[in-house]
Amino acid sequence: MNHILYLDGNFNNISWVIQTDESIASQNREHTKIYKNKLTQIQSKYVALHIALFWGIGTFIIKNNDEIKIKLDEKIMYDQLKINTIIQDEFIKNRIQFIKSFIKQRKLKVEFQIINSKNNIAKKLLK
Repeated sequence: MNHILYLDGNFNNISWVIQTDESIASQNREHTKIYKNKLTQIQSKYVALHIALFWGIGTFIIKNNDEIKIKLDEKIMYDQLKINTIIQDEFIKNRIQFIKSFIKQRKLKVEFQIINSKNNIAKKLLK
């Protein structure tokens, strides 16, 4: 099955939208206490991506071998995920490692795409 995944995050919340041919699932969550007001916006977006993939698998929206277009509105995230730009931030390194291992474990076919922030439909869910 094909999916399109949008994600966003800020200091307090994360959000994501998973579109398939048949449905649209969206979530908005408040950061847990350990993250709330402690993460940068980019770190928060990595948390959103991590949880969106995990949630999508857990709710059986995303299944092994599915194709996912992950829409990113931050060029730095695109560069880090697509072309493996060097990262100094240990938090982000750990999130990327988990995301990539999860993708590999589930045999997901992932394509990262850069989009304009105004086209990020997950942004509308943030409070």
